Formats: sequence, structure tokens, C-alpha cells
Amino acid sequence: MVVLAASVRQQLLMFRRNPEQLMALVNAPLLTLAFLAIMRHAERPDLEAYAILGPAVITVWSMALLVSGELIDGERANGTLDAMIAAPAPIGLTVLGRGATVTAVSMLSLLESVLVARVAFGVGIGVEHPLLFAATLLAMALAMAGTAVVMAAVFVLHRSARIFQNSLSYPFYLLGGAVIPPEFLPHWLQPVTKVIFLSWATELLRDCLRPEAVENVALRLGMVLLLGAVGFAAGILLLNSVLRRVRRTGEVSLA
Repeated sequence: MVVLAASVRQQLLMFRRNPEQLMALVNAPLLTLAFLAIMRHAERPDLEAYAILGPAVITVWSMALLVSGELIDGERANGTLDAMIAAPAPIGLTVLGRGATVTAVSMLSLLESVLVARVAFGVGIGVEHPLLFAATLLAMALAMAGTAVVMAAVFVLHRSARIFQNSLSYPFYLLGGAVIPPEFLPHWLQPVTKVIFLSWATELLRDCLRPEAVENVALRLGMVLLLGAVGFAAGILLLNSVLRRVRRTGEVSLA
């Protein structure tokens, strides 16, 4: 708990010193405007709620990529990555705490999207199942924080995280159903979405907006948490393996 609390405080200080890390929160209202304009032009009012939720999902994912990549690159650029790895505090917990902080802050994008939709288009979203909606957001945040550990493990091996950040953005927006529901994707691609926790979370969030009873709540919410836990466990194993390698080869700062 001490390590997690310290990592949370460190990330909040990083936001203060580097406000550019919050750029995704600036993009969220613009994405909301663009998506809603497309839905209006296509005369699909039934998809307007997707256009409001989509920017929030995109922001959560992009900010998780940012912290996991910039954490390693920033420490390496400052010459402190060696000390961070050598410290007694587990680096996995440090990444988890900072990732959880970034994910929590990124949830503000949902409020931004709702406000912009209301002011610009007079559109709102009605949450018919508020408790499940909140539980899904929490589960998605936990899964995202765990996934950040996997990204950090990969970024340790490479000198620049930018390539991976750019590569992992748009494919996961599509496979995670950020704006387009997975059932609209090609049939051969739909099974792939089932191994990505974002697709389970986004579908559950959309179902919370409908008055009908949500089906298979325990299974779907459990899948979000399970896939997030699997990602965190895989990230810890991969991170430990990577750290043993870079310690042996002396490539911590020169990967």
C-alpha cells in the first residue's frame, strides 16, 4: 500500500509538471463533436449514445498507453531508470499505481463528452442501470491499470515507446468497440474482440443505457475483471523476465 500510495502521488505530481500528459482530455470533446456530427448526418439517432461513450473509451485507452510508455521513456531519459529498477519497491506496483491514477483521471472524459453533447447538440444519455454502469466503469479502470503493466514490460526493451503507442491505438479502438459495435465488424474478426476486455466493457456500458434488463451481468463483468487480471499477471511475469535480461546484459538505459 505504501508503494501504491507513493506511485499515485508521483503521477499526480507528474500531471502538474507535465500537463501535456492530459492532452487526451482535450481531444475527447472534439471527438464527441465529430462522432455526433457523423451520426446526425447519417440520421442514426440510435447511435448517438455510442458517439458519447466512444470518446471516453478512446481517452481511457490512449492515456493508459501514454503513462506506461512515457513512464519508462521518461525515467530512461532522466537517467533514473537504473535506480528505479534497483529500488526495493516492485516496479510492477509502481506502474500499476501510476496506471490506476491515469485511468481514474481519464474517466473525466465521460463528463466532458456528456457536457459537450448537451451543449452543442442538445443530446443526453439516460443511464437506466446506474449501479451496473458505475461497476462497469470501475472494472474497466482496474483492467486498464493491469494492462498498463504489460505495456511497460514491452517498453523496457525498446528505446522509444512511441512506435508501440501509435501501433496499439487505432486497432484497439476498433476491436474494443469504442464507437463501432463488434457485431458490425467482419465475421472472421469478431472472435478476436472477445479476448479484449474493452469490447466486454463497452457493450456492457451501452446495455446500461437501455431500459431492458441487462443479460449475463455476472459473466460479462467477470470477463472484464478476468481479462484485466490475466493482463496484469502476464505483465508481471514478462516484466520480471525482461528486468532479469536487461540486468544481465547491462542494457537498461541502452535497450
